[in-house]
Amino acid sequence: MRREEQRPEQADHPAGAAVDPSGLMDLLGVAAVLLEADGRIDMWSPQAEELFGYSGGEAVGQYAASLLLHPEHQDEVITLFAEVMETGRGWAGAFPVRHKDGSTRMIEFRNMRLTDNLGDHYALGLATDRNTLRQVEQKLALSNRLVTQAPMGLAVLDTDLRYLAINPALAAMHGVPEAAHAGRRFREILPGEPFQGAETVMRHVLASGIPVVEQQVVGRTAADPDHEHAWSLSVYRLEDHHGQALGIATVVADVTDRYQAAKKADQAQQRLRLMARSSARIGTTLEVERTARELAEVVVPDLADMVAVDLLDSVLQTGRTDPEEGPALFRAMAVKTAYPTDAAQAIVPPGRLTTYHADHPASHCIRTRRPVLITHLDTGELSRVAADPEAARLLARAGVHTDMAVPLIAREQVIGVMGLARARNPQPFDEDDLTLACELASSAALSIDNAVLHQRIRSAAETLQRSLLPQLPPRRPGLEVAARYRPAEAFHEVGGDWYDVIALGGDRTALTVGDVMGSGIPAATAMGRLRTATSTLADLDLDPARILTHLDKITHGLDPYIATCVYAVYDPHSAQLHVASAGHLPPVLVRADERPELLDLPTGTPLGVGGVPFETTTLDLKPGDRLVLYTDGLVETRHDPIDERLEELLGLLAPPDRSAEETSDRLLRQLRHPAGHDDVAFLVVCAQPFTTGPAASAPEPR
Repeated sequence: MRREEQRPEQADHPAGAAVDPSGLMDLLGVAAVLLEADGRIDMWSPQAEELFGYSGGEAVGQYAASLLLHPEHQDEVITLFAEVMETGRGWAGAFPVRHKDGSTRMIEFRNMRLTDNLGDHYALGLATDRNTLRQVEQKLALSNRLVTQAPMGLAVLDTDLRYLAINPALAAMHGVPEAAHAGRRFREILPGEPFQGAETVMRHVLASGIPVVEQQVVGRTAADPDHEHAWSLSVYRLEDHHGQALGIATVVADVTDRYQAAKKADQAQQRLRLMARSSARIGTTLEVERTARELAEVVVPDLADMVAVDLLDSVLQTGRTDPEEGPALFRAMAVKTAYPTDAAQAIVPPGRLTTYHADHPASHCIRTRRPVLITHLDTGELSRVAADPEAARLLARAGVHTDMAVPLIAREQVIGVMGLARARNPQPFDEDDLTLACELASSAALSIDNAVLHQRIRSAAETLQRSLLPQLPPRRPGLEVAARYRPAEAFHEVGGDWYDVIALGGDRTALTVGDVMGSGIPAATAMGRLRTATSTLADLDLDPARILTHLDKITHGLDPYIATCVYAVYDPHSAQLHVASAGHLPPVLVRADERPELLDLPTGTPLGVGGVPFETTTLDLKPGDRLVLYTDGLVETRHDPIDERLEELLGLLAPPDRSAEETSDRLLRQLRHPAGHDDVAFLVVCAQPFTTGPAASAPEPR
């Protein structure tokens, strides 16, 4: 037992303001008993009836000691009662009480003396079951320890989202002392934009009563303002026993490690997807500029906000790195930005030649063969990565804050540099980004180098091809002649298409168009040999079928090459054309006032197959008639039926009022696709009136 002075309890609300009752008193079931000075019961509350078992009628007027106490405790309690009544000091303690049902219960009392307006004294006893009281105390103690010692952040906020209570763990997360939270709103403690969504969640829970569990919040607090943290937020509404909202409770767990691990896993997945996409999209052709653009398009925007791909001009010109000392000369190949930006004006545009100062990341990559990573660009660093002061100013205005330069290395040779930067993306480049950029650059460099090699081989083949084709006179006796040759598009190899116009005795002219099956320098070389052989055989004045027979034997010796060819001889004296075909597409004959037609010739087999005789067909070719000999590159495509393309060719040849040159230009313009995958060679021959004379009988030099 202990004695205590009564202390007045201060109200926590304005006088006269009505508030809802607390449920704690109901939980404890506090009973009130009023005793007269001699110990008789004067008043008995309903809670006393429930606690002791006696009704008010049974208890009022009885001596409390004899009604409630066992005989062995009565003297002690009477003595304490007399002391309270004499001194006015209250007492508190617990002792066993006899219940009406005969059981004994331990009851905790608070006793105090009351004095009425007449000066008479009474004793007020407040009592509750000790077991119930201990359970409440234990729960409160347990709750207090859980709150103060829990590693998770716990808080209670009122309906205005003002902090009422907070545990040390949450105070540490916020970087704000516990005492500084009291009475302050949630957004006063956490004003950052990432926490606006958390406030919305809290207000929704307060309004709906539906709890929210493990809502992720990512942001920065005063506890660690330089680093991003992630928290798992759970919110539920607190209600009184009437169901009225008192506020909300929050449970916050720091899940930064889990968030960072998930973020790294997601970044790894993104990098894998980027690498897979690069494998599919980079190097789809053997064209240097296009391959560089493909690399830039893969990098932006997934890895960088802007990228520039530069190649050493010496590699483009000679296929080798320039061994001379001095600043490296770069040719800009591709530029890509994720959005319109002033920074684009600071990047050297594609096609332009440039050199960079010695401290520029591109120069560093060429010298050392190693990448450069600049995580944070200050004013000095911007001057380093920019080509000149104006470019540095543009980069600063665009907000460029991080930069990388990665060498393009193929077959142990540095062939160029890829530069990357970020502006809108707030994250600086890190080592993982550098590793990814190097992997992309390594893969792309090989494709670019293959394209450079192909371009050089193709250029050599095209040069050889063109050098082997003849320079034609615009006119022959009785003929106007036009010829065209176009190689395949840049990322296809040059083929073995050829044409020739050969002057023969007696004012005659041999016309031939052929196509060696294959591509590159070997096909061009085989074409040159066949053209030379055709020219030599033409001097023997043989029938076209005999010419093809000899060419077939020659081609058989060029194994594994085969070729198609059409060979014709025009005699202006008789106005006749003698023609034979070796597996070639039929020439087109256009007669005046008649629809163009494909010549119905015995097709024959390609040269080099052997064993099948060729046939010569003779037809009239009078002044005004036109003849077109062509290779398959003029009419064949990968998507259109050949019959439709031949009909289109006939339709284009229908107008009769064009010169051979005009007709040639129109055929190329209408039929030749800019991205054609095959060579094109053709002759357009217009028969002209012929006058016999000494000058006309002499063959022109070849």
